[in-house]
Amino acid sequence: MAALSAWFWNERFWLPHNVTWADLANPPPGKEYPKPGHLLAALPLALGIFVVRILFERFIASACARRLHIQPGGGRRAQPNVLLEKVFTSITKNPDSRHLDGLSKQLDWEVRKVQRWFRHRRNQDKPSTHTKFCESMWRFSFYLGIFIYGLQFLWQSPWMWDTRHCWYGYPYQIMTPGLYHYYVTELAFYWSLMFSQFRDIKRKDFLIMFIHHLATVSLISFSYANNMARVGSLVLCVHDASDFLLEAAKMTNYAKCQRLCDFLFILFSGVFYVTRLVIFPVWILNSTMFESWAIVGPYPSWWLFNVLLLLLQVLHIFWSYLISRIAYKAIMRGKTRFISSPSFLAPLRLLCLLDNFAVPLCTAVCNDVRSDVESSSEEERDATEGLRASKGENGTNGHCAPARARTQNHSSW
Repeated sequence: MAALSAWFWNERFWLPHNVTWADLANPPPGKEYPKPGHLLAALPLALGIFVVRILFERFIASACARRLHIQPGGGRRAQPNVLLEKVFTSITKNPDSRHLDGLSKQLDWEVRKVQRWFRHRRNQDKPSTHTKFCESMWRFSFYLGIFIYGLQFLWQSPWMWDTRHCWYGYPYQIMTPGLYHYYVTELAFYWSLMFSQFRDIKRKDFLIMFIHHLATVSLISFSYANNMARVGSLVLCVHDASDFLLEAAKMTNYAKCQRLCDFLFILFSGVFYVTRLVIFPVWILNSTMFESWAIVGPYPSWWLFNVLLLLLQVLHIFWSYLISRIAYKAIMRGKTRFISSPSFLAPLRLLCLLDNFAVPLCTAVCNDVRSDVESSSEEERDATEGLRASKGENGTNGHCAPARARTQNHSSW
């Protein structure tokens, strides 16, 4: 273990030339340099955040959802059927036309009724709108709170106004209490997301999401361990600036406040484009690549850090293009509810997850968003079908049904 630890904490990888871990072991009296052991405090804090989330969703978010007429519980449940349940669990959850025809004949049901059964059965395994609203409200509250805290802290920090202060005196930079609390709280939040995955409803991308959270935790810890926390705090703040707007848009979508949802989407898009396509490359990448080169010089972990940030910027450009294209097509088609489409929410969910240097393994995170959106769209479809049924088969308030009956009676005469 000692050999493995020595290999992992190799000074020539982590630190600039002519700097050793021993040099950082004795800071000035009353001061503290970042040490990897400091990050252990994030674990009990993550457990506390996890408990706070449970209480928040149960007593605050749930009450807000009910005030907005978003009731707990799922949609319509599928009626018990042994044959269809066996097909659903062992063969397919989305039967094709051949399976539907065969099942229709075996059960003496209409094909449409079989389709409806499978749709209801799929929805039973998906989180309800109430559950998704509570989750989004928790994330909105955290993202907004941590963004306000980070912005207030950075407003008083010299490296926000002159990014060269991120590198002056590096790596002998004092870890202030405000910066430490900002970093550890962000880290604890992502630890808590890992914990909550085992409590939440299991989704199709469980493993991918787990790996994503693990990668995020690793990258935040990496930037802290080699004392790049100053520039790391700028990255965190830039990404937090748009996340709470996304969660707010999702909340208003669940509450069916469409005008407000559209406004928040436009606001989110504008903030995203400015922070990810302008501020991030011009302000942060310029500092990490050029200012740090001139002041500190390159070394192995410096190269890795900049490669990760460049990959993150590539993803910013790609998703910005994709969002713009989808939004443009939706507007041209007159679809004011484009924020509910699976192809739009997939990149938005990913963008929400790209915080805090989370570059690797993020590009496959959009799977369960489609299922969430399909669930809501299928519920709306069921409601529409029920409305049509109540109005008569042809959807004309039932007035044609008596007419059809009179026609049939006339033929029998």
